[in-house]
Amino acid sequence: MLNPAVSNALPPVTAAATAARATERAAEHQRVGQEIAEVLRLVQEQLTPQRRIVRAGETVYQAGDAFGNLYVLNSGLFKQINLSADGREQVVALKFRGDWMGFDGIAPGHYACDAVAMDTGEVWVLRYDAVLAACATRPALLRVLHEAMSREIGRDRDSLMSVCSLPADARVADFLRYWADSLAKRGLRTDQITLRMTRAEIGNYLGMTLETVSRSLSRLARQQLIRFTEKGRRDVQIPDVSALVAYVQGSLAPAPAALQ
Repeated sequence: MLNPAVSNALPPVTAAATAARATERAAEHQRVGQEIAEVLRLVQEQLTPQRRIVRAGETVYQAGDAFGNLYVLNSGLFKQINLSADGREQVVALKFRGDWMGFDGIAPGHYACDAVAMDTGEVWVLRYDAVLAACATRPALLRVLHEAMSREIGRDRDSLMSVCSLPADARVADFLRYWADSLAKRGLRTDQITLRMTRAEIGNYLGMTLETVSRSLSRLARQQLIRFTEKGRRDVQIPDVSALVAYVQGSLAPAPAALQ
């Protein structure tokens, strides 16, 4: 049950409305999961990718490497890292099963970031020229490629909107919601997740300091939106993802009234 202070901050909803939204989310997750499986099947059949096993900490490609391949993730979790002007590492994207990597290298002819595995996973390596040749005669594959590019643009937009419009606690809550949703769409459990990022990396990704991330997680735990397991503070229990969604929505500031 939510802390009363949190409940007061959220818009009033009925139990029926909450249940309906949960059902809609479950149906959406199932639909997306089926789409991911279908895309992987199509890529495997049409392109015969080279399979590569990557373990935690290993790099798929590095910034500055000559562009030649696109990558599709068949399993595992990956992060993409840029170097800021002062030499600090900046986490710019998270990638899950079914996601593509390498689009940033198409225009400049070299990759703009590092792609690093956060756990053991399998990457499918696709020669870019082979992808183009296949897309020329297979409209379904061309559609898959365009949809992957569109999703990446949408995620970049959503990340920017989160940084610009949400307060710190809601930003962390939305990050956890995104992680849980990404797992749910791939048929994985969401009631307990292992954050394969340090507090510093999470803050780096969200535009926050390590200390702010830690305080936000503690406040979310006190409000019973999340719990930490006995194993360690990287293992996070999420009793109800819908409660995180409602918390984020309740944190959005109303749009300013138009000037008269």
